[in-house]
Amino acid sequence: MDLLSGTYLLAVLLACIVFQSGAQEKNYTVREELPENVLIGNLLKDLNLTLDPDVPLSSPLQFKLVYKTGDVPLVRVEENTGEIFTTANRIDREKLCAGIFSENRCFYEVEVAVLPDEVFRLVKIRFLIQDINDNAPLFPSTVINISIPENTAINSRYSVPSAIDPDIGVNGIQHYELLKPKTAPKRTFGSITNDQGQNVFGLDIIETPEGDKWPQLIVQQILDREQKDTYVMKIKVEDGGSPPRSSTAILQVTVTDVNDNRPVFKENDIEVSVPENAPVGTSVSQLHATDADLGSNAQIHFYFSNQISSLAKRLFAIDNTTGLITIREPLDREESPVHKLTVLASDGSSTPSKATVTVNVTDINDNVPSIDTRYIINPVNGTVLLSEKAPLNTKIALITVMDKDADLNGKVTCFTDHDVPFRLKPVFDNQFLLETATFLDYEATREYAIKIVASDSGKPPLNQSAMLLIKIKDENDNAPVFTQPIIGLSIPENNAPGTQLTKISATDADSGRNAEISYILGSDAPPIFNLDRRTGILTAVRKLDREKQDRYSFTVLAKDNGMPPLQTNATVTVSVLDQNDNSPAFTHNEYNFYVPENLPMYGTVGLITVTDADSGENAAVTLSILNGRDNFIIDPLTGVIRPNITFDREQQGSYTFQVKAVDGGRLQRSSTAKVTINVVDVNDNRPVFVIPSSNYSYELVPTSASPGSVVTRVFAVDNDTGMNAELRYSIIGGNSRGLFTIDQLTGNITLKEKVMTSDHGLHRLVIKVNDLGQPESLYTIALVHLFVNETVSNTSYVQELVRRNMETPVGQNVGDGEITPQTNDYVKIIIAIIAGTMTVILVIFVTALVRCRQTPRHKVVQKNKQSGEWVSPNQENRQIKKKKKKKKRSPKSLLLNFVTIEESKPDDPGHEHINGTLDIPVELEEQTMGKYNWATTPTTFKPDSPDLAKHYKSASPQPTFQIKPETPVPPKKHHVIQELPLDNTFVVGCDSLSKCSSSSSDPYSVSECSCQGGFKTPGPIHTRQL
Repeated sequence: MDLLSGTYLLAVLLACIVFQSGAQEKNYTVREELPENVLIGNLLKDLNLTLDPDVPLSSPLQFKLVYKTGDVPLVRVEENTGEIFTTANRIDREKLCAGIFSENRCFYEVEVAVLPDEVFRLVKIRFLIQDINDNAPLFPSTVINISIPENTAINSRYSVPSAIDPDIGVNGIQHYELLKPKTAPKRTFGSITNDQGQNVFGLDIIETPEGDKWPQLIVQQILDREQKDTYVMKIKVEDGGSPPRSSTAILQVTVTDVNDNRPVFKENDIEVSVPENAPVGTSVSQLHATDADLGSNAQIHFYFSNQISSLAKRLFAIDNTTGLITIREPLDREESPVHKLTVLASDGSSTPSKATVTVNVTDINDNVPSIDTRYIINPVNGTVLLSEKAPLNTKIALITVMDKDADLNGKVTCFTDHDVPFRLKPVFDNQFLLETATFLDYEATREYAIKIVASDSGKPPLNQSAMLLIKIKDENDNAPVFTQPIIGLSIPENNAPGTQLTKISATDADSGRNAEISYILGSDAPPIFNLDRRTGILTAVRKLDREKQDRYSFTVLAKDNGMPPLQTNATVTVSVLDQNDNSPAFTHNEYNFYVPENLPMYGTVGLITVTDADSGENAAVTLSILNGRDNFIIDPLTGVIRPNITFDREQQGSYTFQVKAVDGGRLQRSSTAKVTINVVDVNDNRPVFVIPSSNYSYELVPTSASPGSVVTRVFAVDNDTGMNAELRYSIIGGNSRGLFTIDQLTGNITLKEKVMTSDHGLHRLVIKVNDLGQPESLYTIALVHLFVNETVSNTSYVQELVRRNMETPVGQNVGDGEITPQTNDYVKIIIAIIAGTMTVILVIFVTALVRCRQTPRHKVVQKNKQSGEWVSPNQENRQIKKKKKKKKRSPKSLLLNFVTIEESKPDDPGHEHINGTLDIPVELEEQTMGKYNWATTPTTFKPDSPDLAKHYKSASPQPTFQIKPETPVPPKKHHVIQELPLDNTFVVGCDSLSKCSSSSSDPYSVSECSCQGGFKTPGPIHTRQL
């Protein structure tokens, strides 16, 4: 990534960056020997650094490499982008980490400070140096000599000096081999021949626990010194790099005379500890070896193997005869804490024996701690300049202390020697940040000489100290101070313009221009106030109105003339006191309430809301009714209106009166509002059939009528209004063959199917009309007779059929097998017998009923006897109705019919079923017709009218009837058919047993109990699905 791309990326990311202060570490892996300007990483992205846009920065974001003065860093960091690049100083792992042979232990560390102080953090970057194959393995010498006795057994092994490769891992030594010469010179006795060891020697590699690979020469044939005393071969060593590097050496094997025994060390592995301050010549270890031979073959020669390091050869010496190892030069544990010495013992002719001596150099407290100061704020002539307004925790320098000693001798503490407003904050091991601990004050102290002391934990401890100079720069650091941070004022409303409210004052601890103060209104101050810039006098330039705003809160500023100027604010609160200058105000000039006519006395009519813009007693409002007190009362505090009368919409449909509101001020103010209460209707009237005029009427349906033609119609009216007067028609019985259908809106009855021969005869349809009132729908039932024939040749006969059908239970369908004048005589006889029986029963019942009504006393006794079986008319409603309708009813003769309704369960689940036995006294006189008031025009309520579909009252007269309960049945929908006068007979009922109403004003209407009880089920009603 080039610099331009990095800069662009930084600009994009800065808007969403948030830093968290503190220290952080980041690891990178870098190959050694990289060229200059190779990108290693990007701190901005790799550390996921983000800037909070709400935190203002004193300077642009900066990445600063912190290093010791005089050091040459091996990497560079772009200050603006945080990108890390290599430099012209190449990284050499073998130089940087000499003596470290582990792949993951060679590191190069630097510190980077992220500035400015508002987002400061210190990042320790650790580069893991990755080895490359830049070194070839080399033997200690170009010619390697080995002596082997001629009596050596086959497969005997002899060590070959190993090669050395500064590289590690796979780049280190991986393979040894013997190279076979392409041509071999001839020799005579004692000289070289063509066969230079081919097939005589082999090579094997042994890997030590430390991972080193040592070559071993294997004798593969019997040696004979007299036949051949020298073998010369090439040995090759190769590493595992890509490509691999290698080198070769001459391996010369000399066959010596028989030497039966070789030296034997008393101990093969010896470990000793020597203090690093041991003087030169100090004995390290005494080696002992023996040889079983005699004479010159038993003389042992001790020497170091060429496999030991050059440092060990320089520091230690060995006596060739005695095997005593001594210190040749002064030791330094910090240079190398462990030395491995490989000692060989040779008797001169055989393969030497080997022993390993491990020398551990123990530490003594011989190193004074070092203090490394790396400045974050660049010094000027060795002195750091720091502003007195520098924030807390301002980072000044990175202090690194080190001690080359080990354990407690190398444990260092760092501190300042006296009390200063600075502190050392630990960040990493043995690293501290020097930062401000308190706010600085130029007026108190202008310069600091900080002495930093580093002390180890040795006995006695060693100390080191360093001085750091800091000069404080003066700033305008004292802002003005108000004598009162919160200024509270109170003033009555309706004040005179220009009224002085108060004088605001502030002081400044600075001097000169820095102490000159100007007073300014804050940006939130309303224009109604003015503040003198020099004197601080606050005035109100206009009249205050508490009703518009009763409290003002704003800021005032005191600003000095320093560079840059400092300012302080104070809060001013102005409370406006109330005066009674507002009259009570109704939310509406006129209130309209809608109440149902059945609202009980002292029920809630509505709520009058009134407000007063004043406060306290001036806003305490009392309500009263100016006129209409006889009919209504009002709560003087809450404004709830209640009636002290009962409503009757038929008598009076609305009420109007005035309500007065008076406040509690010293000089009282008042206002009035008009109230209108509208009495609205409820669903208390059942639908009334107008067509047909009587249950005994009939219509001719010609057999030639086509399907879809209207054969007759029904029509009903409802004295209610709105949805309470919306009617729906349906056929609920007598249409078992499904021959007819009815329009639910118009009431038109049409022929649904073509008339068949089996359809001839009289059909009785049970028609139901119900309103859409809420919460309970009311309905009425009527009977429609349809005579299906070509003509009516015998009117009296059809009327006789109608009359007999009226004696037939409603649950039994009329028209199923209805016969014409040519019907079988047997059927006629059966009908005559049934009719005779019914007549006798009717006569008996009528006689008993007439006797019961002859005397009141007899009537009361008779009522008590049947109290468990009969339901009496609603006497209360009877009295109310008599008050409304003062008409004198003439005695009527009654005819008792027995009507039986049975619910059957056909296959079609959509059918409605009926159960019950109903005994109905029928008034035979024509009175019902004409009772509907055609001058009454139903009205529709306003959309916002209240729900009036509760407790509707009926004004239509209904003849009384009684229900005789028999067997209880499960709750179902029951239909009650009322037999009306012959000229206008209507059938009425209720929709549900659980929702029968007893609030009807008609004294002859069905009471709540008239829909309950058990019914006999003598026969089914069959309907044809519409």
